[in-house]
Order: sequence, then C-alpha cells, then structure tokens
Amino acid sequence: MESMVRKLSNGVNMSSIGFGTYKLGEEQDVIDRVKLALEIGYRQIDTASFYGNEEGVGKGIAQSGVDRKDIFLVTKLWNDDHGYEETINAFNKSIKKLGIDYLDLYLIHWPNKLNSETWRAFEDLYKEGKVRAIGVCNFKIGHLEELKKIAKIMPMVNQIEIHPCKTQKDIIEYCKENNIQVVAWGPIMRGKIFSLPLMLDLAEKYNKSIAQITLRWHIQNGVIPIPKSSNEERIKANIDIFDFNLSNEDMKKIDSLNSNEDVSGVPDNTTYLDL
Repeated sequence: MESMVRKLSNGVNMSSIGFGTYKLGEEQDVIDRVKLALEIGYRQIDTASFYGNEEGVGKGIAQSGVDRKDIFLVTKLWNDDHGYEETINAFNKSIKKLGIDYLDLYLIHWPNKLNSETWRAFEDLYKEGKVRAIGVCNFKIGHLEELKKIAKIMPMVNQIEIHPCKTQKDIIEYCKENNIQVVAWGPIMRGKIFSLPLMLDLAEKYNKSIAQITLRWHIQNGVIPIPKSSNEERIKANIDIFDFNLSNEDMKKIDSLNSNEDVSGVPDNTTYLDL
C-alpha cells in the first residue's frame, strides 16, 4: 500500500493529505468536523490564527480520542504579528487556544518585510522543541531566495495555492531541489474544478469523483493537498485516493488546464507582489 506520510527534510513524518479548516463554520461545526475527520482517518489538521477557529480545532482534537502524538497539527502566523517578540507572543496565543504544549508545523502565512526577525523567532521555537517543523506559505522563489540569505534553518514546507488551473510547476521544482515539501491550499479550486469538462471525463473514466481525481493528481505530483469540506461523504471520499493511479497521459492532460488562475486574493500588508 502507498505510504500516507511524507518525510520532511528534518526527518519528521507529515501526513500526505490533510484536512483544511478555513471557513468551516461556527465553533461547534469546527469541533464536529475535526472530530469526524480524525475518526475517518485524517491525521493532519490545518488551521491558522487568521481563521479564528483554533479553539474549535483544539477541542475537536481533544474530543476525538485520537492520541495527540498521532496527529500532525499545523497553524500559521498572521500578517499583523511579524517581528521577533510579536511572533513568540502570537505562537503562545495559538498553542493556548489549541490547548496543546507543542506544535507539529508552524508557518508564516504570507511574506512580509519583517521576515528576517520573524524567521529568527521561528528558528528559536524550533530549537527549543516547541515546534517539530517550521515553514512558510505563499512564498515565491524570490522570497525563498531572500530567506536563504538569512536563514540558519531552511523552511521544511511551503504551502501555496495549487490546483489544475494553477499548477505552479516552477515553484514545485525549486522546492524539490531545496528539500522543501510543497503543500497545496485550495487544491480543488474551492469547488470551481467541478465544472471542467476534462475532469468530468476523467471522473467517469476512473469511476471516481472529480475531487478524488484532482487530489490524486496532487499526490502523484509529490504535493500534499489539504482539502476542506463540511460534508461528511465528501470528507470521507477526499481521503479515499490511495487505491488508484492516474496514467502519465492523464496527468499531462490535467497539467494542460493551467491558466495561472487564482481562487483567492492577496491580503494587505504582504510583500507577495514585490517578487
């Protein structure tokens, strides 16, 4: 059976698919869906301080009955909290809300002019064992090259928008060359993928859902997708993607859908557009 984990550059195992929690609903909805995801078999849960649901995620984990050491928990630093002390304070607030004493992966949510001081705080949290892995989100190659100049520890993960209409091949290749695991947010284009004729055809060919075809495409590209759904059947289906393979020809067909289309805008106070 295909492995459901990927080994990060520091040797830590990360689940090869995660459960996203962005805009998952009110706190009880978050608790219920996180519990359900863990019961179904997900072992990576992805949240962020910006989502405003860390407390619900923490309660869902606590109530799930799944051992904490078996869960790979991810949260992110928001744009308003950059800087050394600000980062440490934000981290402490996040783990308090999550009800945990360590984090599996801490990410910078968006690039910012204070990345150097922020990253120094990330490195210290890592060295102190408060975080098992550190990384970034939405970093382009230029941002990663800038980070290389000041980093003592390179990021283990870069979480970026990837889906068939935004394949990001250059960044994926760069990250592979630099031992940075790529994670895909918006992996099914927030539902837009369901209307594409090619994906409808492939779903019929493989007798799988469009979401399953899309997530399988991510897996075969070496990318970790973190789909979000509040629907029980879809949550179950999204993790049921390890019993088939897309042909090389069909992988290339999906690649051909690339149009560099974004499914979300860029927030203020980032240096995302500078590079």
